[in-house]
Amino acid sequence: MKKEKLGKSDLILTKIGLGTWQFGTEHWGYRKDFDEKDCEKAVIKAIEKGINWIDTAWVYGNGQSEEIIGRVLKDVKEEIFIATKFAGSHAMYKDVIKACESSLKRLGRDYIDLYQYHWPNSYVPFEETARAINELIKSGKVRYFGVSNFSKSDLVEISKYLDYPIISNQVRYSLADRRIEKEILPYCKENNIAILAYSPLAQGLLTGKYNKDNIPSEDLRKDSPFFKEPNLSKILEVTEKLKEIGKKYNVPPSVIALSWLIKKEGIFAIPGAKNEKQAEINAQVLYIEITDEEEKILTEISDKIDLTYFV
Repeated sequence: MKKEKLGKSDLILTKIGLGTWQFGTEHWGYRKDFDEKDCEKAVIKAIEKGINWIDTAWVYGNGQSEEIIGRVLKDVKEEIFIATKFAGSHAMYKDVIKACESSLKRLGRDYIDLYQYHWPNSYVPFEETARAINELIKSGKVRYFGVSNFSKSDLVEISKYLDYPIISNQVRYSLADRRIEKEILPYCKENNIAILAYSPLAQGLLTGKYNKDNIPSEDLRKDSPFFKEPNLSKILEVTEKLKEIGKKYNVPPSVIALSWLIKKEGIFAIPGAKNEKQAEINAQVLYIEITDEEEKILTEISDKIDLTYFV
């Protein structure tokens, strides 16, 4: 079982958590391709397979994701850590406090293990947002503070006003998108800020399910640059190698893609799951590890992908 300390915290987390953006989100096919019961089963299966933390957010299904998680965890005996987020639109002091109270109620918890600032709001001074975070941690309603989608300059700026360290930065990171390696990742390593990698499977493209003749149809992914040329062909080259390596370990290509990520110190992945089958597949990565040579090969193929124009 692969576990690691999360940044400067005392949280010992499995190297992957359960991502729950899909829960309650119609753009992901909620109520069309899967429903609330499927989400509940995904949570239960992830826990059964050893995953000990769940990532969610207020904006996921306008609170439905948190509500689903809260209901399931009422009957779970294991210690499960919760990471949730407040939206950039809630960055004012009073709104951060109110958002936290609302999340606690939906989750059925007395405190949040990791409370994250989802997107920086350029119209709200970091000093104001940090004041609320300082108060929430001091009062015990939040254990640790993390951020999401923060640049190096954002991290440096908000740190000036915090009484507590930033534990993590949740950013897009995968074999298909390695842009954080230029500036964000080095800074986070230097300052012991963990990386929580979202979209670790490039919105499903690294699972081997899709190809040039089979593109996701829902609104959230059909227009994604991942699924357009020249990105698509180059990412599919990576997927083919993932399939090849996966055969050696008797696992799907998605598990190898996750293994490439979590093999690195300070990197945690948050693959999403719409149902218990997907949750079970993702958890397989906790029990295998690719070799250094395989990691190198995948990195070299991934080097061909250029997402510089992908905003």
